[in-house]
Amino acid sequence: MRKIKAEFFVGLFVLAGMFCLGYLSIRMARAEVFGEKGYPVHARFRNCGGLKDGASVMIAGVEVGRVKSVYLDKESFQAHVVMLLDSALVIDEESIASIKTKGLIGEKFIDISPGGAEAKIKPDGELIETEDAIDIGDLISKFVHGKI
Repeated sequence: MRKIKAEFFVGLFVLAGMFCLGYLSIRMARAEVFGEKGYPVHARFRNCGGLKDGASVMIAGVEVGRVKSVYLDKESFQAHVVMLLDSALVIDEESIASIKTKGLIGEKFIDISPGGAEAKIKPDGELIETEDAIDIGDLISKFVHGKI
């Protein structure tokens, strides 16, 4: 009887451990289990500089969303970025989306600089003003060849 009771508690402990490991894996991957949170906003860039799905979207250094997808628009040959912004956040149409780097060679993220327009972007709207990623390799090449 004691052996069965001990095996039961060991099994329960293993199941609890597996549940915690699964939860941490989902949280570390920043995946949404119960659907998407926020509303989508689109932006187009000539060069997204290696921006990846799941990258941060920030305003004034505060994370306000995530990049949902990055793909090539085959008609305009521009990078089309879909961001999921926090539902409580409302940005105006004159806001500027810039691709920046955390640190010198860190990960890419999108920084939104709010504008001053009264018109707000609706869900599935598009940010017209964008700034492409700065290519460090291009800058070094221009410096070495004396073009800066």
